[in-house]
Amino acid sequence: MNNHPPALLLLEDGTLFKGLALGKIGTMGGEICFNTGMTGYQEIYTDPSYFGQIVVNTNAHIGNYGVQLETEEESAGVTISGMVCNSFSNVFSRKQADFSLQTYFEKANVVGISEVDTRQLVRHVREKGVMNAIISSEILDVEELMTRLKALPNMDGLELSSVVCTKEPYFMGDEVQSRWRVAVMDYGIKKSILLNLTQRGCYCKVFPAKTPAEEVLAWNPDGFFISNGPGDPSAMPYAVAQVKTFLETGKPIFGICLGHQLLALANDISTYKMPNGHRGLNHPVKNIISNKCEITSQNHGFGVSEFDVAKSNLVEITHLNLNDNSIEGIRIKGKRAFSVQYHPESSPGPSDSLYLFDEFVSLLENKDKIAFG
Repeated sequence: MNNHPPALLLLEDGTLFKGLALGKIGTMGGEICFNTGMTGYQEIYTDPSYFGQIVVNTNAHIGNYGVQLETEEESAGVTISGMVCNSFSNVFSRKQADFSLQTYFEKANVVGISEVDTRQLVRHVREKGVMNAIISSEILDVEELMTRLKALPNMDGLELSSVVCTKEPYFMGDEVQSRWRVAVMDYGIKKSILLNLTQRGCYCKVFPAKTPAEEVLAWNPDGFFISNGPGDPSAMPYAVAQVKTFLETGKPIFGICLGHQLLALANDISTYKMPNGHRGLNHPVKNIISNKCEITSQNHGFGVSEFDVAKSNLVEITHLNLNDNSIEGIRIKGKRAFSVQYHPESSPGPSDSLYLFDEFVSLLENKDKIAFG
């Protein structure tokens, strides 16, 4: 670590952390958030839902097993704005790794900082709430950094899905052998989600975020998948309109994370910015239909209003977070549509929730079935 120059992390409220540079030498800002997962840093860094964010890894050691490109990429490349950690490893022990995390970040132009007391940092963010931050290993003037930091946009009200999504439609799965055609709306989808769908006999056509609903329907899918993604769901009226149109068909709909929030908005349920959000691999969730609990992988900064759901005649709760009682799953009354706030594909994380993909497939298979019915 002695070869790494000094770096600064400055928070929006003026809190300053000093450390050592990692990755590319430069300056990068975004909304700061923390992930409590002990493994899977590469999957975190390539998850499009983290676009525009600086990720604080709370695990003490980051980089020690290197980077594996073939199996651990969730998208075409790194999507985070920056990374903060305590102990950063330049060397790795895994034989299957392609190269070090340092090389990976240099190739991806990611700016980071290590030797930060992440326990102190996370306590501060948890107490004060989410905020923007900036990392620099080239500018050590705090006043200049604050000027740049103030120019950053807030995540609240920011539409980012159209930035990270595919620019052209593409297909996944075996067209001949697959049993069902599933239209996938890409608002920032992860590769492991598509893999779970294709493994269950779905032939997927992945559409760019702002594809007109009529164009999606023209493909004549058997069902719809509403993906995860970054940004504020309330800033996506185009997506809400798409989901409303899909609901009118009566065909099965499955939403994850951002897709969960969009399904709620399409049924007049509002969303809100959470103080810190949920990001990690160990969030307990109760399925109140089956009365069973799951350990889940999560990554979201917005939630669905429990007050609106309580007043709704259209939506009912299927899953609850056991830490804070926030809504983790809903189904739409009279429709074969459901969604969850967490990530059942859970790569990397627990596999307790894979049954949700089976639930979606059962809806495709049985036209008389309702979600979790």
